[in-house]
Amino acid sequence: MFIVLLKLTDNRDQAGQFMDGHKAWIQAGFDDGVFLLVGSLEPGLGGSLLAHQTTRPELQARVEQDPFVAQQVVTAEILEIDPSRTDSRLDFLVTA
Repeated sequence: MFIVLLKLTDNRDQAGQFMDGHKAWIQAGFDDGVFLLVGSLEPGLGGSLLAHQTTRPELQARVEQDPFVAQQVVTAEILEIDPSRTDSRLDFLVTA
């Protein structure tokens, strides 16, 4: 499981022109079953997402396809988590 932090850069004023592509990229992540959650980093710091059922190299390649990353509107940091215990509602995240 991965947490991806998308932190805004000094190019944040360009976000508007790449927003449609960024939203399409997010939708593709959900459609592919990789993204579980997407949200904002508050207060206005950027965005974040929770990903699973992928490898780090696959996720890195996917993140590089985000127009915000490609156009340096955000920088991306990928954090990998190996869950060992969860609330029962999240048991699907624990790998065997």
